[in-house]
Amino acid sequence: MMRRRFDVKEEAGEELQELLKGDRTQSVSQKSIHNPRPVIKVFGICLVFRIANALLIRTYFNPDEHWQSLEVAHRIVFGYGHMTWEWSAGIRSYLHPLIFAFFYKLLWFFNLDTPSIMVMAPRVYQSFFAAIGDAYFYRLSYSIFDKQTADWALLSQLTNWFMFYCITRTLSNSLEAVLTIMAIYYWPSLKCSQSPPYELRRTSRKVALVLAAFACVIRPTSAVIWIYLGTLHLFETRDKVKFVFMEVSPIGASVLALACLFDRWMYGSWVFVPLNFVKFNFFSSGGDYYGTHKWHWYFSQGFPTMLFTFAPFTIIGIWQSKEWKLFGLIAWVLGVYSILGHKEFRFVLPVLPIALMFSGYTLAKIGKCHSMELNCKGIGRTKQAHDFKKKWAILFLLLSNLPMAFYMSMIHQRGSEDAMAFLAREAAIGKVHSVLFLMPCHSTPYYSTLHRNISMRFLDCSPSAAEGYVDESDSFLLDPAKFTSNMALDWKQPSHILLFDSQERHLKDFLASHSYKEIRRFFHAHFKVDRDLQAAVLVYALVEC
Repeated sequence: MMRRRFDVKEEAGEELQELLKGDRTQSVSQKSIHNPRPVIKVFGICLVFRIANALLIRTYFNPDEHWQSLEVAHRIVFGYGHMTWEWSAGIRSYLHPLIFAFFYKLLWFFNLDTPSIMVMAPRVYQSFFAAIGDAYFYRLSYSIFDKQTADWALLSQLTNWFMFYCITRTLSNSLEAVLTIMAIYYWPSLKCSQSPPYELRRTSRKVALVLAAFACVIRPTSAVIWIYLGTLHLFETRDKVKFVFMEVSPIGASVLALACLFDRWMYGSWVFVPLNFVKFNFFSSGGDYYGTHKWHWYFSQGFPTMLFTFAPFTIIGIWQSKEWKLFGLIAWVLGVYSILGHKEFRFVLPVLPIALMFSGYTLAKIGKCHSMELNCKGIGRTKQAHDFKKKWAILFLLLSNLPMAFYMSMIHQRGSEDAMAFLAREAAIGKVHSVLFLMPCHSTPYYSTLHRNISMRFLDCSPSAAEGYVDESDSFLLDPAKFTSNMALDWKQPSHILLFDSQERHLKDFLASHSYKEIRRFFHAHFKVDRDLQAAVLVYALVEC
């Protein structure tokens, strides 16, 4: 009897040990499943990816990438570079160009400012900021949802064609998007309704407000985002007075004062950039000079194009997650920007990651085993079916986005970049003395790529309030031969002329009569964008040179 009792105790002890062992294993398993990946590891992966991303960018997207950042930074460091009309009007802050001026100074100090490095290095430098944004995006996705959603959201961010195409470019919008994601991560209003209770986001209103203030200084329109988030938090917080008068006001004023001091130093006089920016773009509709779209463009064409095949996954994610505050942010930004006549894809870049987070949520839910309800081993057939759906969904997204990303980044509108890189190499060995650009204004990079202080002339397109005013760029397009002939009456003949093939047929006689010969032809585009097809960029050289 005693022996039997002892055997029972031994069996019970073994069962208890197995149970405890199973609990420990399950605890470790749960921890590995739910804990986020180390931030340093995520940042390292994203940095390697974004550097490769930057090195693959070979195309021309928007003039501001060069003319409002690199060109200004180049002038600050090297003493020459063109300042567009925006700087004489005081609607741009020097804060963003100074970031690249610091980088140019490093290149100059280490004697690395060669033509090839000057072309590629700024985007590689921007990739560092892009990787920081990716890492914060991962943490934000995790804190709002869970690890699985964060993993798939990051994959969506890295493989979305427009993020790949735009985020490593030296546009102020790219840095604005990074600062916005960082600030939202620290913002307390977007509570972790989906994430498990063992991990809460490290919120800090002060840190968020500093980052948001810098985003608004770099891009004053970023205030649209923070009007929404700030109002949301104002209704939720109990310490409203402290929030407004002890945090928002002093932090905003301090960052604005710092930016004003930088602008006072660079402009040489006191210039209040945010006010000038708002007056030009909102009160006078100055941006409309460069084209307008229908009010619904962001909803019907712009943002869906940026999302591309991620769009249905985003819509499903919004509906299933019920994160209406995040969805409200996207809708608010698109709605406010729709009021303006002048619209561009890059303007709404800061909310694209939020939309891709919803896509990550949908991908995470496909094939997810609800272990709280059923034993996953008991639903193998269902799990296989869900895994099959997930694989096809991922394959669909990759096969649709990666070719688009590579085509837009490496092929479409690359002639402008290739032609200037060629001229930079030629100028470095003394073969280029002066350049005339017979093409729409700002169609190519400028001194920041050429990196030689030679005479260059492009067709001006500065806006004017004068009635019936037609700028040089439009006058040229109306009658290329007449405009160029009149220009030649009073010019110092340039050694090289750049033009698109669409204008070549109008100027062949003029070029031949002035002793110019085509020396290079660079492919530019397969289809037209907003003008006649510009299939190639041509480089003509004076025969005597």
